[in-house]
Amino acid sequence: MTDNTLTARRAWLVLGGLHLLNGTAPLRGSDPVVLVPLARPVETDWPSNTIVVGWNDLDGVELKARTVDGSRRHSALADGAALFPGMQPGGALRAAVTAVTGLPPGEQGPLVPLFYVSGDAAGVHVHSQVRFLAEDACFIRVTPEPVAVGAGPEELTWLAGAVEAHAEQFLFLNNHQRYYRKCFGGNELEYKYTLAPPVDSWGLTLELYRRVRGGELPGHAMEYRDEFQAWDYLNHLFEVTGPEAERGYVSFIPTTDGKHLVKRKWYAEDTFNRRETHTYGVQVEDDGGFERYVEEELKVQAVRMPSFRRVRYDINFESVRTGHVYGIFFDHCSLVADRDVVLNQCELEYLRSRTAVEPDEAAALAEMEEIASWLEGFLREHGQDATRGYYSKRTFLKDVVAARPSLSGAVS
Repeated sequence: MTDNTLTARRAWLVLGGLHLLNGTAPLRGSDPVVLVPLARPVETDWPSNTIVVGWNDLDGVELKARTVDGSRRHSALADGAALFPGMQPGGALRAAVTAVTGLPPGEQGPLVPLFYVSGDAAGVHVHSQVRFLAEDACFIRVTPEPVAVGAGPEELTWLAGAVEAHAEQFLFLNNHQRYYRKCFGGNELEYKYTLAPPVDSWGLTLELYRRVRGGELPGHAMEYRDEFQAWDYLNHLFEVTGPEAERGYVSFIPTTDGKHLVKRKWYAEDTFNRRETHTYGVQVEDDGGFERYVEEELKVQAVRMPSFRRVRYDINFESVRTGHVYGIFFDHCSLVADRDVVLNQCELEYLRSRTAVEPDEAAALAEMEEIASWLEGFLREHGQDATRGYYSKRTFLKDVVAARPSLSGAVS
């Protein structure tokens, strides 16, 4: 058995020239590649979709430098936390590259994390780097099926295929936060929990955030670099009453540029899965302009509901196995015309998928069930109603108007 033989699942961090990701130069036999064997795989489930490697999580590591063609090789020890100080390659990494190329640091070009590779003797999965920061790097899987590696990943038989796979998806992988796909064809999937006031939305959000961030939701991690959000906005909502196929609502949400986001949802009854669209940058004023837009642009019949203000706190997290991203939101909605009329809810929603391979819609539905069960336990623990439902803002406003007809169409 050689040192390169895989006897159990292992993992490597692969470092090298930035040109192998951005395509500014082709893969050459003389290119330096540095493999860093990790003490253990980052993922617990294999295969996983999303991998985050933090530099401070690495202790002493071995740098196995070589040229792609294997003509020159070198091994050295390094401090894992010092691999990329300030996103620049550290001294030990530069020295390892010099040892196999003869090039001084100033002539080596940009060196970055390229891939994360993990697997066993049957094959490995390759994850391409999509984000690289001073603290860590994020990788997503680009291999739908395991890749055979012969004597082991350190012989680089997989490398050309990985570079090609990355190049085939460069638009998806190399542009900031464009590594998302959307399942379910423009529909919104959402469970709603209606909470009895008074509700400490901020406190509940922080406690839930602490728990998910601490690993209490198995198989999930906070969404990379977008884990906590706060929102506060007005919503001018019209119930669309006809034609029958257009029933649902349209709402006008003011944005910071003085324009509006127009949000539409199609549904006859409150339900889990609703068609949804967003149109940004709509120039319209609340001087009869909303009504004209509904009638002339959308060509539907609609009834104006009371306007409301929505204060919302979100935590976003992703399944490291599938790459599906979910959100749990706590919100407080109050009528503009009477701020004492409120709706407090917790919502669980599928948001998007960070995956380079075909996203698994069935897995998203199964994961939502698991997350909902976990969330319901959290709500019960905090004395809240954990009844899973679909009670929408439209229905809330209709109920308000039914009880107080004078609020119909009320605006500030």
